[in-house]
Amino acid sequence: MEIVDGTVIAPAVPHIAVQFGVPAVSLNLAITAYVLTIAVLVPISGWLSDRWGARTVFVSAVGVFTVASAGCAIAAGVPMLTAMRVLQGVGGAMMVPVGRLVVLRTTSKAQLVRAIAYLTWPALVAPVIAPAVGGVLSTYASWRWIFVINVPLGLVGIPLARRLVPDVRGPAGNRLDWRGFTLTAVGVAALVVGLEGVGMDRPDWAVVTGALAVAALALTTAVLYLLRAPSPLLDLGVLRIPTYRVTAAGGSVFRAVITATPFLVALFLQLGFGWTSARAGLVLIALFVGNLGVKPATTPLMRRFGIRSLMLFSVVASAGCLLGMALLQRSTVLPVVLGVLLLSGVFRSVGFTTYNSVAFADVEPGRMVHANTLMSTLQELGAGLGVAVGALLVRLGEALTGGVGSGQAGDQAFRVSFVLLAVLLALPAVQAMRLDPAAGDEVTGHGDRATRRGPS
Repeated sequence: MEIVDGTVIAPAVPHIAVQFGVPAVSLNLAITAYVLTIAVLVPISGWLSDRWGARTVFVSAVGVFTVASAGCAIAAGVPMLTAMRVLQGVGGAMMVPVGRLVVLRTTSKAQLVRAIAYLTWPALVAPVIAPAVGGVLSTYASWRWIFVINVPLGLVGIPLARRLVPDVRGPAGNRLDWRGFTLTAVGVAALVVGLEGVGMDRPDWAVVTGALAVAALALTTAVLYLLRAPSPLLDLGVLRIPTYRVTAAGGSVFRAVITATPFLVALFLQLGFGWTSARAGLVLIALFVGNLGVKPATTPLMRRFGIRSLMLFSVVASAGCLLGMALLQRSTVLPVVLGVLLLSGVFRSVGFTTYNSVAFADVEPGRMVHANTLMSTLQELGAGLGVAVGALLVRLGEALTGGVGSGQAGDQAFRVSFVLLAVLLALPAVQAMRLDPAAGDEVTGHGDRATRRGPS
């Protein structure tokens, strides 16, 4: 629910704008407000879970998200829609981090890979099906249905959560680090506003420059403060753990590219090839098929080859798929298009699973709350800003090739963006190469057979 709603509204923007009688660009606030709220509030999810209990926070978050979804569905104008999107963000900021924290706190290292595999599914599937759902519903039904579908999911989820989610919590008496929260919130909010502004059709460069300057100042100050604070909101010391650091840095870049890819492919097929939004969205199902098809094999692959080797291969292969997308033409037969997207889905699934599996492999139980909170913040930023980065790269492609729209110029602008996304994967590739080949062996079981054969 949370990840889908981050991107599902994008294909429906033209339909919403027509019904509200406003320019489509004015609805950017409804999209940004959701991402912004989640990014700002995720850092306090760990403290809230410790203070009030994971079950209470999780159930409340699902309830808030469900009510807000219903509010979005009946919105009469842009102000109400934006307000409900903010309320959705409040619920979304608590659901995913708190749910994952419960799993991490109650799962042994031996079962961690299997548990992480289940947690990986929504993050892989949601960005792929969201454009299809948004495009089909807004084209053939009503944009309001993209929010209505959350209501039955929430009504089922609340009683299930009350029954299944253990009420884990941390030690009582921990006070919220208000200074750390304020600095982090201001910095993250300014960063989101700045990058979203860059990706707009007509950027207000004064706002963009000011927002990015505030982000740089606030985040730098936040890092310096958090490093010396006795009880920081975010414990940056966990970044010294190599397996955690590779996911926090390279994994966040990989997540941003993963999120941007379906967004750009959908636009590429519509603006570059002249397809309808429904047709473009349905073709993206090939990504989901790739995710689904390889999923049963990811754990055996990690056990056979190790996390480091599989991570590096998936990053490089994902870059290759992006270059393949850049070579697609209007005359390319549909099976080839589907094949490229299918392979991209396979490699993104494998890569995502390796990052999630190794992230907490070496984190001590006592640091799990801080590690989960920091990772959730970075991952939400990576996913939330992925679309903004994609839009920025299209603008760069537009500047280099002469415009976006139907025809060769539009095609070339998107091709440049795919190539630039592939270049961005150089960072996670380098980090994967530098990772210890034995990283994550404790949770995957890689090397066990060799160990048993050695003494004999």
